[in-house]
Amino acid sequence: MTDKVKMPPGWVYATVGDAVSSDGIFTDGDWVETKDQDPNGNVRLIQLADIGDGFFLDKSSRFLTRAKAHELNCTFLTKGDLLVARMPDPLGRCCIFPLDGVEKYVTVVDVCAIRLGTSSIITKYMMYVINSPRTRMSIEALKTGSTRRRISRGNLARVKIPLAPPNEQHRVVAKIEELFSELDKGIESLKAARAKLDLYRQAVLKHAFEGKLTAQWREENKDKLEKPARLLARVTRERDAQYERQLWEWESATLKWEENGRSGEKPQRPKKPRKMTRLPFDVTANLPTLPESWLWEKLGWMTCGVEYGTAAKSATTGRVPVLRMGNIQNAKLDWADLVYTSDQNEIEQYLLHDGDVLFNRTNSPELVGKTAIYEGERPSVFAGYLIRVNHIRKAVDSHFLNLFLNSQFARQYGNSVKTDGVNQSNINGTKLTDYPFPYCSIEEQRELAAILVSTFSLIDEIEAEILQQLQKADGLRRSILKKAFSGQLVVQDPRDEPASVLLDRIRAERGEAA
Repeated sequence: MTDKVKMPPGWVYATVGDAVSSDGIFTDGDWVETKDQDPNGNVRLIQLADIGDGFFLDKSSRFLTRAKAHELNCTFLTKGDLLVARMPDPLGRCCIFPLDGVEKYVTVVDVCAIRLGTSSIITKYMMYVINSPRTRMSIEALKTGSTRRRISRGNLARVKIPLAPPNEQHRVVAKIEELFSELDKGIESLKAARAKLDLYRQAVLKHAFEGKLTAQWREENKDKLEKPARLLARVTRERDAQYERQLWEWESATLKWEENGRSGEKPQRPKKPRKMTRLPFDVTANLPTLPESWLWEKLGWMTCGVEYGTAAKSATTGRVPVLRMGNIQNAKLDWADLVYTSDQNEIEQYLLHDGDVLFNRTNSPELVGKTAIYEGERPSVFAGYLIRVNHIRKAVDSHFLNLFLNSQFARQYGNSVKTDGVNQSNINGTKLTDYPFPYCSIEEQRELAAILVSTFSLIDEIEAEILQQLQKADGLRRSILKKAFSGQLVVQDPRDEPASVLLDRIRAERGEAA
């Protein structure tokens, strides 16, 4: 921020350091190492994760003893202190510390604690002005460091802020909070609507895989329906035929390899499909009742074998993208943040085909088991934390499979069989093939998939509109702060004591104290 921006009458520029009176504090948090902490301590260590953009998040749960805090000469926080994050994200975010207690709270070194003292600057005014767009730009311009960019306390003290007359500060804060309150109500409504969309999406999936969405289609297409026993027998025949085709392709490739003087790697013989057993009663007993022409059976009946992705290290550039678990978002592929490979053997072995369904076998407990469908967007291979289902296309529609694996039925079953480790869970290929799967005719699968794709397309459009409105709300919040600290939000009163008088008083008090 510079003095080139014209200030309203009675306003003045001051630095953040100027705003702190003689009985206030302006200090970094304390250097509290892991060895200094004690889970049974009675002093809580406030961290960067606790500091929101204008609000206290109250997330941390680290402690030390009061004796250790005194030994380290820590600064104890009091209710009403300003906390400024000296590291992103975002850099310079500020909130008011809301918790009561004597010698109960300290903060980490990358948080700056400001106690304004008995001056006439309102704490909330100071919080809002630090969070305003122009102040944030000034903070961003003064950050230092090579890897962990931050603003030092000395540089933060130099940041210039617009200071309104004391009476006008009250009016500015009151108007900001009035507008923010209205804005927050709108944001709450938008978030509630978005949450309802998620519930509606799962409700639609539930009805879909109970056969309710295609009840009319079955009534109109009775000639295309099969008895469950015949349906499973047909799926089994397709599975056997698929394996026979793989054997024939392998034999042809091996013959060609021999004719070429055995140059290159020898083609690998396809593995014989895993011998499948029927779903156990304790699983089927807890599954929803299906229409007469449907049946619950293991997912493995419709694949000759699932396939793990490449374990080779990828590069930032290369011929072909390597899709990873982070590229699966909301049952779709996200083509951002890609890595690449140029290894020809790797490309040939793991190249994706249109309609392939990818299953995320290792991730955090809440994300493991997410899936997406590859639709030939661009030549790609897949990484080791993903599984290619290799489903038989004549038996199962790709969209039907992908949507089912993202349903509540599949997610609940996955949660019951996943293996939990430190911060990560795993569902291996064998467990995946044992998933209960709702089999029905391929024609009904395609009809159901078309209904779901159409329905979810509308839901996605509504959700995109909600996200756009949320982004506008965020922009409006910044606009309110920008107007507030350029004197455009409330009317100035010429009878107010000028801010320059307030600033002189603070400086004089500091001089006397010194």
